[in-house]
Amino acid sequence: METEQINSDYKLQAKDIILGAQMLFVALGALVLVPLLTGLNPNVALFTAGAGTLLFQIVTKGKVPVFLASSFAFIAPIIYGVQTWGIAGTMCGLMAAGLFYVLLSILIYFQGSEILHTLLPPIVTGPVIMVIGLILAPVAVFMATGMTGDGSFELVPRNTALIVSLTSLGVTLAVSLLGRGMLKLIPILCGIIAGYLISIPLGLVNLDPVREAAWFAIPSFTYPEWNLEAILFIVPVAIAPAIEHFGDVLAIGSVTGKDYVKDPGIHRTMLGDGLATSFASFFGGPPNTTYSEVTGAVTLTKIFNPAVMTWAALIAICLAFVGKVGAFLQTIPSPVMGGIMLLLFGAITVVGLSTLVRAQEDLTEPRNLAIVSLIMVMGIGGMSFSAGAFTVKGIGLAGILGVLLNLILPGKKKKSQE
Repeated sequence: METEQINSDYKLQAKDIILGAQMLFVALGALVLVPLLTGLNPNVALFTAGAGTLLFQIVTKGKVPVFLASSFAFIAPIIYGVQTWGIAGTMCGLMAAGLFYVLLSILIYFQGSEILHTLLPPIVTGPVIMVIGLILAPVAVFMATGMTGDGSFELVPRNTALIVSLTSLGVTLAVSLLGRGMLKLIPILCGIIAGYLISIPLGLVNLDPVREAAWFAIPSFTYPEWNLEAILFIVPVAIAPAIEHFGDVLAIGSVTGKDYVKDPGIHRTMLGDGLATSFASFFGGPPNTTYSEVTGAVTLTKIFNPAVMTWAALIAICLAFVGKVGAFLQTIPSPVMGGIMLLLFGAITVVGLSTLVRAQEDLTEPRNLAIVSLIMVMGIGGMSFSAGAFTVKGIGLAGILGVLLNLILPGKKKKSQE
């Protein structure tokens, strides 16, 4: 009987490992997209995603079946930050964003989850999310047409780039609309694969770096350097993902039939996100957040065991130390990513719009009109405010402005009237 029990345990463990690999595969396309777009190291992103997920599980007592990885909301500020302060300075700002989540988790612990809706209602977070997507739109077009992200010079001839980027876009759309089962959960990965394959005969892929890379290699960690300007620029961006996190936790709870807002508590899940983000930034990785793709996979497979996510995290950490994996990912031509970005950044904008729609906000009401208008125009238009050497603009300005306007403008509806 003991032998049968041991064999059964091994089979269950082997099944969990396979399911964990499957969950990582679902998240992989979006996971590697952020570092490849922002100039961060994909091996570091794999390591910090895996380690961040384990840290999240410790904080939440291993009760929530989620996988943490790169947040799309931070793409624009990371791109700007890397160009302006370098990776080390940008990581300082991202670490502070993680600590902002920690402060929010403390607020939620003492004030309850309603404090989030008081400080960050849909009328603020919706347009801020839209600003994130719209600010990134030129980057997507530049890369899809063979230019660098800032449009300064041409990397690939325009017509060649369009063939590759539109193939990536077309396959991504086809899979998201027509795909079935697990395939429907990996449209980004499918688009990247299709774009990569068509890039090979067009002479855009150079595999020499893969051949030269070692099988085992320590990821190229980059540690933060103090930069107050980066902190002031990046921390306000964390406003939108904070609300998205609340929605993600509600979503996974509805799938599993458990109330994670109460147990382990939204303050713990927010704390887990914050600590995982700060941990990732300490090593040079992108911020961590809960992944909707993985929630979709949990919905489809009905696998609610958080241990599966533990295996996904461990596999991600192991892959981070395979040098050839990172070298291969960095051979992906920029037009491939550009094609994905055309859809992705538009989708971010639509998420912001749907946030307003779901909240049934009357945008013609003067107070709401003022908040949304000023967030959008100042965020997208390039308005900036400076104090000495420090400047707040773009998404950061939009976030701060939205919170302040919501708090100080008169005419806010009372909850009993809504």
